[in-house]
Amino acid sequence: MSYRKGMIRQHGREFGIFHRMLDAAIILLALLWCTTEYETTLPLYYELAGVLAVVVFLFFAEWHGLYTSWRADSLGHEAWAISSIWILTVCVLLVLAFMSKTSIHYSRVVVLIWTVATPILLVLERMVLRFLLRKARRLGLNTRTVAIAGGGKRASELLAIIMGSAWMGLKIEGVYDDSGESASQGMLGQPIRDINTLLQQVHERKIDCVYIAYPMQQEGRIRQLIECLADSTASVYVVPDVLVSEFLHARWTNLGEIPLVSVFESPIYGSHSFLKRVEDLVLGSLILLLILPMMLFIALAVKLTSPGPVLFKQRRYGLNGQVIEVWKFRSMSVLEDCEHIPQAQKNDPRVTRLGAFLRRTSLDELPQFINVLQGRMSIVGPRPHAVAHNEQYRKLIHGYMLRHKVKPGITGWAQVKGWRGETDTIEKMEMRVQYDLEYINNWSILFDLKIILMTVFGGMLGKNAY
Repeated sequence: MSYRKGMIRQHGREFGIFHRMLDAAIILLALLWCTTEYETTLPLYYELAGVLAVVVFLFFAEWHGLYTSWRADSLGHEAWAISSIWILTVCVLLVLAFMSKTSIHYSRVVVLIWTVATPILLVLERMVLRFLLRKARRLGLNTRTVAIAGGGKRASELLAIIMGSAWMGLKIEGVYDDSGESASQGMLGQPIRDINTLLQQVHERKIDCVYIAYPMQQEGRIRQLIECLADSTASVYVVPDVLVSEFLHARWTNLGEIPLVSVFESPIYGSHSFLKRVEDLVLGSLILLLILPMMLFIALAVKLTSPGPVLFKQRRYGLNGQVIEVWKFRSMSVLEDCEHIPQAQKNDPRVTRLGAFLRRTSLDELPQFINVLQGRMSIVGPRPHAVAHNEQYRKLIHGYMLRHKVKPGITGWAQVKGWRGETDTIEKMEMRVQYDLEYINNWSILFDLKIILMTVFGGMLGKNAY
């Protein structure tokens, strides 16, 4: 029996609809199974919860792009995305149940089992679908023939990724280059042909995708090749070099009819800004309610163990570089907020005995959840530095002030990756800024949830925090 190459891909839209329906069915069937184990029938309020769960899950899944092609995505990454979206869905349902005072109608056992079982079933579904798709690719149903145009390091890296990821279903036709750089890179034994051969094979429909990997300096060659490939049905991708990659962290926009590339811009704007604020208000309120007893205990301990106020307010830079007051439990015997503030060091005499514990465990940061509800800070974002430190490092580190394109956070990507505490060298601060900018450039609600979970499970504990 013969199969058309790429037949599944040609019906991707129908497959996407089927996949959404399958996810919805799994969510509802999981709830039905959990409920019928404890109830003789499915009560109406459980049916309503199931429908709301499907709507909310599909909304966040669409917003995150969960139903785009998996070809270049790993199962682990997709499993994390599913779990994060489901956690966010459950949080929304809990808030709705609390606000509508209907939580008493639901069994805690049923809700807990449903919360745990649903993401497991959704991930198992993905595993089965991926297995079937790989089987289909072996029959030629879901493969894509690709060509790499250009030489140099980027082309070699791209080739290695494709050859090392057979599950993508990408078949290398060859490397096409007239510049001579491909020969110097070796290209992992792939045949190196000229561009004319590429154009001929593209027009013969032997190639589905073309990856153009010339460096930015060869703009004329890139432009000419794109013009030639425009007269074909092949999908064309330009692989950016390092400089262009920095540009592509930003977004396309328009000024009238003129397209612009926003090089230095935050992705958290418009509707994203609204979602970020909703996230802060919902999660911030829930967390603050949970930690309120602990905060009262810490406040009492601070007051009894050393003289001075319980809270310490320090001026720091917030969104767009505006000065804000950040709250912390006092952990030092001094209240410094001047032009020259030395960072806390190991065995710093200014730090109290209780303060050393609070700083090491980040418990001194808990009052900043009040800053979050005030709108001055976010739960996740670059950590705010003292104004004096900002003025020092902005002159020494390229792109330092780009950290302030978003609200500062209680926790951040740099902190959970280990770059917190004392920065006694420029290199350490540069690494912190690098992770902060990586967070800003790749922000999403799911990224925030990942950082929050990493923080809860030890991400804010560090040997460098004094």
